[in-house]
Amino acid sequence: MRHVTDPAPVRALPGAAGPPGRGRPPGRASERTARFLMVAALPASARAVPRLRRLARAVVRGHRLSDAAEEALTVIVSELGTNAVLHSGSPDLSVMFAVDDTSLTVGVRDRGRWRQRPGPRCESADMDAAFGRGLALVDAYSVDTSVLRSAEGTVVRAVIAL
Repeated sequence: MRHVTDPAPVRALPGAAGPPGRGRPPGRASERTARFLMVAALPASARAVPRLRRLARAVVRGHRLSDAAEEALTVIVSELGTNAVLHSGSPDLSVMFAVDDTSLTVGVRDRGRWRQRPGPRCESADMDAAFGRGLALVDAYSVDTSVLRSAEGTVVRAVIAL
């Protein structure tokens, strides 16, 4: 499920704790609070994407998470990093990882300008396109996805259930 918010200022990577109520009974707090793991800033270049994948693997392995969590996180950071590098015009990007007992949250921020698709999506023509399915993949691997865009940049947050 993707939520797009516009045009609030982008100041921080929101939602480190993951979506409330997902993966736990309503009204019951998590046994431990979300733990902030790391923030990394990288130049927005093609070299950033493999570095993001290595960081994602280190986070997953360092916390002994499942292979499924590793696959989800590496796909998500690959897609979000690639979007920032190819489409934002930002000179750099930042990534944030946080984990609690039920979810792993990743946020990717750029300082570029959001560019709307020039025309409406045309499924039959887009099926064979080399690009255009990144956020759909992020949605498929996450339980919650949000996009916060503003004149200051874009933050995309994805929450992976553990």
